[in-house]
Amino acid sequence: MARPLLKIHRYFRRKPVRFFSFIILYLTAGSLVFLHSGFSSDSSTSGSGSGRDPVISEGGAGVASPTSDGLGIIGRVFKETQRVPRRFGPPWMKENGVQDAPEWAGRGDHANSWNHGAKGRTTKEMDDGRAKYIGCYVDDTQKRALRGVSFFDYKKMTVFRCQDNCAERGYLYAGLEFGAECYCGHKIQASNVSESDCNMGCKGEKTNLCGGPNRLSIYRLELSQESARRYGSAIFKGCFKRPDNVTLALPVSAVIQNMSVDKCVDMCTEKEFSLAALAGEKCHCGFPTPLFTLHEHEDEELCVHRCAGEDFDSCGNNDFFVVYQTQVQDNRCMDRRFLPTRTKHQVALASFPGAGNTWARHLIELATGYYTGSYYFDGSLYNKGFKGERDHWRSGRTVCIKTHESGKKEIEAFDASIVMIRNPYKALMAEFNRKYGGHIGFASQAHWRGKEWPEFVRNYAPWWASHTLDWLKYGKKVHVVHFEDLKRDLFTHLKSMVLFLSLEVFEERLLCVEGQKDGNFKRSGLRKLEYDPYTPAMRANIDGLIKTVDTALKKRNMSGVPDEYRPR
Repeated sequence: MARPLLKIHRYFRRKPVRFFSFIILYLTAGSLVFLHSGFSSDSSTSGSGSGRDPVISEGGAGVASPTSDGLGIIGRVFKETQRVPRRFGPPWMKENGVQDAPEWAGRGDHANSWNHGAKGRTTKEMDDGRAKYIGCYVDDTQKRALRGVSFFDYKKMTVFRCQDNCAERGYLYAGLEFGAECYCGHKIQASNVSESDCNMGCKGEKTNLCGGPNRLSIYRLELSQESARRYGSAIFKGCFKRPDNVTLALPVSAVIQNMSVDKCVDMCTEKEFSLAALAGEKCHCGFPTPLFTLHEHEDEELCVHRCAGEDFDSCGNNDFFVVYQTQVQDNRCMDRRFLPTRTKHQVALASFPGAGNTWARHLIELATGYYTGSYYFDGSLYNKGFKGERDHWRSGRTVCIKTHESGKKEIEAFDASIVMIRNPYKALMAEFNRKYGGHIGFASQAHWRGKEWPEFVRNYAPWWASHTLDWLKYGKKVHVVHFEDLKRDLFTHLKSMVLFLSLEVFEERLLCVEGQKDGNFKRSGLRKLEYDPYTPAMRANIDGLIKTVDTALKKRNMSGVPDEYRPR
């Protein structure tokens, strides 16, 4: 072996130029291999289902930045983030030493889960509980049929992608055009045409139709109950009776020629008010106050009065106002701090995972002005403003402590507790999404259809019941709040939570919270599975657990579980 190496050594000693040429060729070959692997990786990423989502633009057509192929493709890659292992779990999992391992979680690909735009469809509405196909409509580049946000994707546009993006922003309608363009809106402002005009397949799924040239395939989105109706960036709040003292309730007003929703919203936004109230030709601006609470909605028919500067929108009248919430932040409830003096009275904010604990913390902090703490530490929540995350839970500087723990020893460490209870069918799915997709992300289809979901339900469903039963049994002073009741009547139930914490209630602060209630902790109201993940056996088991919890609550002279999920 030494002799051949010696010959090579002598060869290059005699010819140094050849040696350096060999080195250059070697490095060049290595660079080519490296570049090839990089292109291969990029190509596999762009072809994956979780890949990209186009940039969104406000208003008209939306403009895409050109690429080398001239198609103007825009994309945003959802970066996967490493999940930090949690320190809570069902008691029996702890006893066996089972811990949640770190996972890499990202959004699943739901692009093929919608089939409303199937070729050969009739004009009959198609409905699967999430969106209804309305029909084919004319779209004019100068006067769009749907005038909310819009975006293009000339490679991966699908019916679901368009619907989900519009639903996430609270719009009522989603329309697809030219196979690759998506438009959102709160109202259709064009006439419908023959179905044969909408004949172009979607770029991301050829089996579905995505409009045609200057033709929109429009769907009405069946948003979740809490999803907002929008007019561009403004949120539609409803029709309300004129307040008794308009000057005090809505301190700024002006008569606007050719009144439109845009003009009133723009005026109130410029003057930094969170409410824009349209009353015929007059626009009023202000904030929610005890004089104008927005709690007593009127029939929208009472507000029907065509805007002078807009053919399709209602501008209210002198007696009934159409109200929108602008993008201006109501700062009356945004200041937060630690308790001025440390307390030894520890109050738990206890819930099963997925029951809305983080959302409740957000509401309590805004309503009281004090930080909440946690039995755990979650860096992502700390970065979102929950400064109490870093404090030890016994520090005494926070108004209540988040915990998912159950069991006699853990519960008796607290002097009082607010116990959040949520529909287990919703709570289990929410926690499964969090576990595999993050606080506002979604588990992938592979997780739902794989072994993870059945195993998760088997382990976590009994914990949903035992968690509440343990807190009812061992808790020293328990105040039960049902997630569904808090959503339905936030003002009343949040007020009762503040009083339970022995803090002063400020009505204007609570009204401010109603306008900021979602925070950054809400998933899209539309993205749902295309099938029921619960088997009959799972449902029979969970229904039995619901009955057990319902009975335990009533034995404590508390209201049972809400009717909407109580088994019949």
